[in-house]
Amino acid sequence: MSDSERTAIGDDVRETLLDRVTSQSATVGASVPDEIEVDGTALDLSAFIVETRKVDAVPPALDRKVTAARDALRAERERRLDRLETEPIDRETAEALAEQVIGIDRALNALEGIRRPGFADEHHADTVAGHERWLAFVDQVR
Repeated sequence: MSDSERTAIGDDVRETLLDRVTSQSATVGASVPDEIEVDGTALDLSAFIVETRKVDAVPPALDRKVTAARDALRAERERRLDRLETEPIDRETAEALAEQVIGIDRALNALEGIRRPGFADEHHADTVAGHERWLAFVDQVR
């Protein structure tokens, strides 16, 4: 089909796709695009999600990179969602955008699932370290 033969989607199709991508369960069982471009860089989205799920916790040294990746994905999601909401696009493009938004949501969910040490974890680690120092001191005194 040539570009001149393609017609912009109607409001009902647009609304259906928007409902799909904003649904709480949109990412459940959804297929993920293999690759997506974020800020001009191709990202292997499927591999990214698989690798991210293998990580138990974010090391402090990588926290800024993880935060930057999350922010870049959120910005890209918003750009694509805005395009889906406002631009005159054909059905094929609209469906591809919807799939991409859902794929980005899955990547964001995976990033959010990585545990970051919080105050309670840091406090516990400090307490344990304090006890270890105290025991080492007691051992030296004996």
